[in-house]
Amino acid sequence: MSSTQRSLQLFLDMLLLHSKLSSAEQKIVLDLPGKPARIRNRVDIVSPGEVVDHACLVASGLVARFDQMRNGHRQTTALHIPGEMCDLHSVVQPKASWSITALTDASVVFVPHKFLWDAALRNPNLAVAFWRDGMAQSAILGKWVGNLGRKNATARVAHLICEMGLRNEAAGLGTRSNFDLPMTQEQLADAVGVTPVHVNRTLQVLRKDAGLTFKRPRVGVEDWTHLAELAEFDPDFLQLRTGGLT
Repeated sequence: MSSTQRSLQLFLDMLLLHSKLSSAEQKIVLDLPGKPARIRNRVDIVSPGEVVDHACLVASGLVARFDQMRNGHRQTTALHIPGEMCDLHSVVQPKASWSITALTDASVVFVPHKFLWDAALRNPNLAVAFWRDGMAQSAILGKWVGNLGRKNATARVAHLICEMGLRNEAAGLGTRSNFDLPMTQEQLADAVGVTPVHVNRTLQVLRKDAGLTFKRPRVGVEDWTHLAELAEFDPDFLQLRTGGLT
């Protein structure tokens, strides 16, 4: 199996977390063409305002969407793990308002928009699966907005750890209490809207209160239930249950 085929299988597995697809529809996903690429750590994959003709499927590593300020500062708005197509929405809006960067050395597969369009137009149930995937990403974004606007730093970091633990668990990449999150404290700060120094202090609090260990790239949690309580974490926003409307 080629690297592109492996990546498409991961993407299909992600779609199946939210939607039911027939064997024929699954084959369409697995047969999508793609161009593999290696991206170095801290290299932008899509820049602000760029018009793209492909979507970016993460094969390995950790990738982030971000918004960039005039002074060069960045606010991370989403994290993407292997198997996620981090800008599937670009099929219908190819001018990037959410830009993409590699937080680690990463492998990606660029899937041309025209083939995603064709798959959706010819297969309405697959179009709904793509739509549902986008809605799940929107729900995560909405939760991030609420966390940034209303929660303290401890709850924000705890929530991010809980979220990424469950997403990695659902993808078969670890468990909620033991998974890879290869982010620096500076990158964590960009995701939760505080300074790196504040992130360091917060990690120390969570180490004491929930048994959190953060030894890049591995995260361990001794008391996940208490971590979730500190975060006020409700997993429903991740929409990980299968068997939707179709």
